[in-house]
Amino acid sequence: MKAHDGMYIDGAWRPAAGTGTIEVTNPADGTLLATVPAGGPEDVEAAVRAARAALPGWAATPPAERAARLEALQQILADRREEIAGTITAELGSPLAFSQKVHAAVPIAVCAGYAQLAAEYAFEEQTGNSRVLREPVGVVGAITPWNYPLHQIVAKAAPAFAAGCTMVLKPAEDTPLVAQLFAEAVHEAGLPAGVFNLVTGLGPVAGQALAEHDGIDLLSFTGSTAVGRRIGAVAASGVKRVALELGGKSANVILPGADLKKAVKVGVANVMSNSGQTCSAWTRMLVDSERYDEAVRLAAEAAAKYVTGDPLDETTRVGPVVNAEQRERVTGYIRRGQEEGARLVVGGAEPPPGSSSRGQERGHYVRPTVFADVTPEMTIAQEEIFGPVLSILRYEDTEDALRIANGTVYGLAGAVWSENEDEAVSFARRMETGQVDINGGRFNTLAPFGGYKQSGVGRELGVHGLEEYLQTKSLQF
Repeated sequence: MKAHDGMYIDGAWRPAAGTGTIEVTNPADGTLLATVPAGGPEDVEAAVRAARAALPGWAATPPAERAARLEALQQILADRREEIAGTITAELGSPLAFSQKVHAAVPIAVCAGYAQLAAEYAFEEQTGNSRVLREPVGVVGAITPWNYPLHQIVAKAAPAFAAGCTMVLKPAEDTPLVAQLFAEAVHEAGLPAGVFNLVTGLGPVAGQALAEHDGIDLLSFTGSTAVGRRIGAVAASGVKRVALELGGKSANVILPGADLKKAVKVGVANVMSNSGQTCSAWTRMLVDSERYDEAVRLAAEAAAKYVTGDPLDETTRVGPVVNAEQRERVTGYIRRGQEEGARLVVGGAEPPPGSSSRGQERGHYVRPTVFADVTPEMTIAQEEIFGPVLSILRYEDTEDALRIANGTVYGLAGAVWSENEDEAVSFARRMETGQVDINGGRFNTLAPFGGYKQSGVGRELGVHGLEEYLQTKSLQF
C-alpha cells in the first residue's frame, strides 16, 4: 500500500525533520502495509507556523466560500469511498462491509452537514444594542484515535473549517494511511495552504509537542480517559481550550415489557460492531430479574452468529482488534471477569479456532464474548474494555436499573427500551449520559455527541460541534 514519506504542511508534502519511521501493519495477519514518518517537535513547529500564517486569510473568507470548499471535500471523499474503505479495513481490520457502510460513509455525511451549516449558521446576531460576533477560535490541534480513524478526523476538521479555523492533525499511529488520504482530499478540494496540516508520529512525541505548543488555541482530543486527563492538564498550563471525547461504559437498559428479542439482538450487534472498539458501545445490558435468564439465552444465541475471521471475507462479522497490545488488554479483562465470578456464556480469552487464507492465527483476534451474572462492582462492569465483550446485569426494579446505569465514572451514551415511549424518555432523562437511543433510535450525524462525567468535555457533530470552534465577541452601539 502506497504511503507518503513526508508530512503534509503548508499545502505540500514535505520531508520529515527526523529519520524515524512508523510501521503500519495489517492486524488480520501481521503483514507490513507501509511505513510513515515519525514526526517530532520540529515537524509540529513547522505545521503550527503554517496554520498560524494561514489563519487570518481563512478566518476572513466568507462562510459561503468555506461552505463551497467543504462541499468539494465531501464530493472527493464520496468519489474515493471504496479506496477509503479498503484502506481502513487494511490498517484497522474492520470487516470490509462495515468499513464501506460506516467508516467511509459517515464522514461523508458529516462533511455534507457542515457544508450546509457553514452556509446557514448565524455568525452574527443583534441582541439589544449589541452585535454579537462568533469568530474562529484560532489554530486547532487535533489528536485522533484509531478506532474510527476517518470519522474522528472529519468530526474535528469539518467544523473547524466551517468556523474559519486552521488545523494541525496528529492521527493515531496505527491508522495513519487514511489520514494521508484525507490530506490528499483536502488538497484536491482547494483549501488554501496551511489551513490543514498533517503530522504523523507517536503520541508521547508528536502528540505531546502539539499539546504543549503555545501556538495552539484549542486542543481537540478523542481517546482514553486516562490520556484525556493528561491532555487536559497540559492544556490547562497554557490556558488552552479543550474538547475531549473520552471513554465510555454505556448501559443498555431493557425495561419490563419491552421487546426483549429485538432489544437483545440490537444490543449484541452494538457491542460486536467494529470488534467492540467503539467508545459509545452499550457494553452493559441491564435486564429485570423476571426475564434475565431469557435475555442471557438470546444474547448467547445472537453472539454465536458473529463469525470471526478475515475482514475481506463476506461472511466475517468480527475482524481482529487493532494490535497485539489491544488483544492482550481485552483478553486480560475476560480473564479478570472469570476470576471475579462472572459466568462465561459465550467466547473466552482463547484465540478463536481455525484460520483463513491470510493466516488468522497470526492476527489479533478476540472471540465475541458474553458474560452473565455480572454484578455492578465487578471490573468488567466498571472499566472500558474496548473489545467484543458484553456484560449482562440483573436489576430488581427501575430505580435499581437507574442506579446501576449511572453507577460508573463514565457517561457517554446508552439505550433504553420500553413498550411505552414516554416511560423510556422519562428514564432516559435521568440517565447521566450524553446520548441515549430510545427503542433502537438511529445515529444522527446532526445531533450533539459527547459525554457527561469522565467521558469528556464539549460536544462534536451538528451545530454544537461547530460552536466548539467559535469564540464570542460583542460590540456595543
